[in-house]
Amino acid sequence: MGHGREPRHTRAYDEELGAAVARAQDGDEAAFASAYRVVQPGLLGYLRGLVGDDAEDVASDAWLEIARDLGRFKGDGAGFRGWTATIARHRALDHLRRRRVRPQPVILEQDILVELPDPHTTHDQALESLSTAQALALISSLPRDQAEAVLLRVVVGLDGPAAARVLGKRPGAVRTAAYRGLRRLARQLGAAGVTEENRHTLGQST
Repeated sequence: MGHGREPRHTRAYDEELGAAVARAQDGDEAAFASAYRVVQPGLLGYLRGLVGDDAEDVASDAWLEIARDLGRFKGDGAGFRGWTATIARHRALDHLRRRRVRPQPVILEQDILVELPDPHTTHDQALESLSTAQALALISSLPRDQAEAVLLRVVVGLDGPAAARVLGKRPGAVRTAAYRGLRRLARQLGAAGVTEENRHTLGQST
């Protein structure tokens, strides 16, 4: 069913991102700022799913490492998103180990625009249309593996193999976790009475 496809809203940025990264590696500070603007919203959303209110501090640490090691990166725009997500995840896990606490609930930035999955949509459609503050809040109730898989696939915009590399798992396991997580979200949203008629996009008023 093509579960390895990247969400539509991220594919459009990959060519621009890859070019910006290449210029940044040549010392173009404006290009690095451009790459940051493309990657940061999804990366911060992912980190909020892991460390809650400490996400901005962890993201700052991650970007310091990203900037320091940028010359070592090899790949395209999609690869850069995966590479930055890996660094951010390591910094988040280090943070959690220091605090010795469980990951905190997901609180996503309002500029991450994704749409709500209808309970009857296919997996691919759900990956491209997960949405609303209500839906995103429900991610925190998912099992950890499902929550991370959904965040990486939908919020960061990674395909199955890239998300698997970030998590150190087989692509099939990550696709399954994302599928189960989205199915569970769709069931919960259906049970809550969310319909096509009243669905809305994150950042819009209810």
